[in-house]
Amino acid sequence: MPISKELLLQSVEQTDILIVREMPSFFGYHEDFVFPHIILTLILSGSARAMYDMRVITHRKNDLSIILPGHIMHPMDCSDDFTYALLFISPKMLYDLRFHTFSHDHEKFNYAPICSLTDEQAAHLLSIVDQLDIIANHTDQELPHRYQTLLAQLAVGYEFLNYYRRDQDRQWAANRQSHIFNQFCDLVVKHYRESREMKYYADLMSLTPKHLSKVIRAAAGISPTEWIEQYVTAQAKRLIEARTTQTFQETAYMLGFTEPTSFYRYFKRITGMTAKQYRDSRLNKTTERTR
Repeated sequence: MPISKELLLQSVEQTDILIVREMPSFFGYHEDFVFPHIILTLILSGSARAMYDMRVITHRKNDLSIILPGHIMHPMDCSDDFTYALLFISPKMLYDLRFHTFSHDHEKFNYAPICSLTDEQAAHLLSIVDQLDIIANHTDQELPHRYQTLLAQLAVGYEFLNYYRRDQDRQWAANRQSHIFNQFCDLVVKHYRESREMKYYADLMSLTPKHLSKVIRAAAGISPTEWIEQYVTAQAKRLIEARTTQTFQETAYMLGFTEPTSFYRYFKRITGMTAKQYRDSRLNKTTERTR
């Protein structure tokens, strides 16, 4: 049985890092997931399709992908023999890791989140994951420097990943369109509470709305406005699911809506259901899983 999203998130918050050595399938299909964590997956067998920031990506054996915090992951389908290793890193650990190794070049993972590895490279990274798993399964009492040791091991893995990606990253660096798309995604992640208007982001990027629209459509197949709408509703769904006692008015304010009624109309127009209908449907699914 697939591990539930709720169990995954609880485990990450408790231990700062979560490793599942062999996941049999996605933990959710045809749903948008927006996590505050960094997520790494390494395909062990089979194949799968998923959307990352509204772009369809095919995952095959030995593909390693990195999903950055705040970006959208949308599992679609997978083969019967699909399995993968999964690594979640908490926001706190991510902050400390980025301070040392991840601060200058992490944006490349937005546009090119997948790195295709050889058998030898995949085995090498799995050995690093195994070491992380050993460290993570000890308590702070057993390993007084457990947290620092995890960070050091993650830094080792990150350096090898950069080495394995070097040719792919050279191609990414030379692609102007990839930079525009990546910058747009990052700006929406940072500023969606302040504005949901395409022109706002075009101005921040010193681009015309027409040029921005052309680049986003070429990369994701939808307009910048549609991309923003899908992102905002994905964040809304995350809040509705995670904060079951929170009022929809509070959710609206957290998303940057000055009037709750504007949020209610926005959510229904894009999802086809009210916020209450969505919450009720998620609660019903959770109840069914626990029976």
